[in-house]
Amino acid sequence: MTEKSIDLPQECWELILNSLDHHRHFESLSLVSTRFFSMTNHLRQNLTISSHTLPFLSHLLNRFPNLKSIQISQLSKDDLNSLLHQLSKSELDLDSLNFENQTRFPHLGLREFGLKMRNLRKLHCSKISGLQDSDLFLIGSSFPLLEDLDISFPLYDSRFNPNGSLDLQCFSGIVTDDGILELGLKLNKLRRIDLSGNRFITDKSLHFLSLNCLLLSEVKVRDCDFITQNGISLIMRNCSNLNSISLDGVGIPSIDSFFQESFTYAKSLCELHLSNSFISDELLYLVAEACLPLKKLTVSHCYNFSFVGISFLLYRYKFLVYLDLEGANFLTDESMIELSNFLCNLSYINLSLCSKLTSLTFFALIKNCPLLSDVKMERTNLGVEEFMVDLITNPRIKSLKLVGNNNLSDDCLIKIACCCPSLQVLEISYCFGITEEGIKEVLRSCSEIRHLEMNRCVGIKNLDINVELPKLEVLQVQGPGIDDEALAVIAKRCQMLLHLDLAGCLNVTEKGVNEVVQNCTKLREMNLKWCDNVKVDMIATMVFSRPSLRKITPPCGFIPTDKQISFFLQHGCLVCKG
Repeated sequence: MTEKSIDLPQECWELILNSLDHHRHFESLSLVSTRFFSMTNHLRQNLTISSHTLPFLSHLLNRFPNLKSIQISQLSKDDLNSLLHQLSKSELDLDSLNFENQTRFPHLGLREFGLKMRNLRKLHCSKISGLQDSDLFLIGSSFPLLEDLDISFPLYDSRFNPNGSLDLQCFSGIVTDDGILELGLKLNKLRRIDLSGNRFITDKSLHFLSLNCLLLSEVKVRDCDFITQNGISLIMRNCSNLNSISLDGVGIPSIDSFFQESFTYAKSLCELHLSNSFISDELLYLVAEACLPLKKLTVSHCYNFSFVGISFLLYRYKFLVYLDLEGANFLTDESMIELSNFLCNLSYINLSLCSKLTSLTFFALIKNCPLLSDVKMERTNLGVEEFMVDLITNPRIKSLKLVGNNNLSDDCLIKIACCCPSLQVLEISYCFGITEEGIKEVLRSCSEIRHLEMNRCVGIKNLDINVELPKLEVLQVQGPGIDDEALAVIAKRCQMLLHLDLAGCLNVTEKGVNEVVQNCTKLREMNLKWCDNVKVDMIATMVFSRPSLRKITPPCGFIPTDKQISFFLQHGCLVCKG
């Protein structure tokens, strides 16, 4: 492609480039011409920063001047504070910041960051060690325009007294109702908040938020031990914009009138997510009678409700698009065939751990749910029965997650694949009855597959695939079954591969790895953990011979030094330590 052949107006090219589904496609385009290099740099809005990219931060910030979202990982407290200091000195006007899984809250750096980034609207800082009220005070005073806040599941070094009680003195600080009150007073534009895992907050926190954050539309309070139905009622009553609520571990053995009446106030509630909770048929009747604009319903790993309760609710909400019934062990093929008649608008369903369900349920869903695109039936009984059904094609099905179905056979999988010609994602890990014959037929039927996981499928001994897989980007084949011969087939048939996971492939050697590296010219990530027969000196060859590689997890015998890691990074590839 020459400069002349791409002589289109800037606005046209920006529309074309923005239509790409991921910024990774910008990398190859940036090499086409200086014009494309400049355009892709200006269009990129997201950047992930880790300890390995810190040395190049100033270069990255200069190269991508229009960044709106920063995600931070694998930084020490000092490095995190230093990074936030550098960001505050930049010309960026960030909209989103994510620094989850950090060892400490970056109090000093975030204060300085907040003085500059006053327009920040999204802050995710879940799984922070030692999160406390003073950290929430800082968030509230620093980001007045914040709309989306995630402070879920903070980590504490909890200890117990000899009598078995929790020793509160061991905590450096905790999040309490006082911290949430401060957020409620300062963040009146808040629309979404995730408080999950903050075990010391009570209904008072939800009361504060419901009175002060009137724009709240999404609230998550999973694993909050002192949150009761009274607090939930206050949110539903006071927040007229509430459209999504997520609860976990809530026990509602009896429903008081205050809670019951609250559903009449939740006129905008589109999503109700209940997990690991005591919910009862009475609650399902209550939700059904409320005539909500419900589109998404989760009752995952809930107990005390029955087929009578869930069928009554689904009959009332025939316009559901998302349904999660994971762990509902009372469901049978007969009951699911009946329920499928109410689900004509469904696009996603999760029936994992419903151990009585077989392929009859799957084919009933294919027949009765024409809009279905995503099916999750992990650890069910697919393939256990003899069946005679007319196969109906559903071209909308894009994703099948069938992990852990021990009875799933080649014959059953082939029939399933024939019904889903547009399939893009298939996960069949730990399906021990699947062999290479079944996989070959599936890939022949489903040429659109881009993501395939078949880890620990011990029945697959080779991959003698005789069809091209031009769209396959992610392949996971962990376990001892794959060897060099199979890798040669992968290298020949899957040349657009981006991610290859070979963890535990004991029969793979550097010969097979080299086949993939030489032929898969787009390859970005490769996992060789526990590939004990791959020589460690192969790693350097991989980095230098395949410039597209961005991450390698080496065999356990390879422990790169910091100097080696830095050297590989200069060539654009992160080689992980064991």
